[in-house]
Amino acid sequence: MKVRVDSDRCQGHTLCSMIAPESFELDDIEGHASAVAEDVPAEHESAVREAAQSCPEQAILITETSA
Repeated sequence: MKVRVDSDRCQGHTLCSMIAPESFELDDIEGHASAVAEDVPAEHESAVREAAQSCPEQAILITETSA
């Protein structure tokens, strides 16, 4: 699975970094999120999915990849 954050949609609610801190980091100035890495390790996929579902702006975009 791959993940990215749509910077135009992200409003800096920080829920993603609270739910999946190993997968999302926050900008120090505006607090907007970005993915730590595009490729999500299998052990973090569940948390990344939860973060995407919890994002009020639906700014987290997941792409499924074949193993």
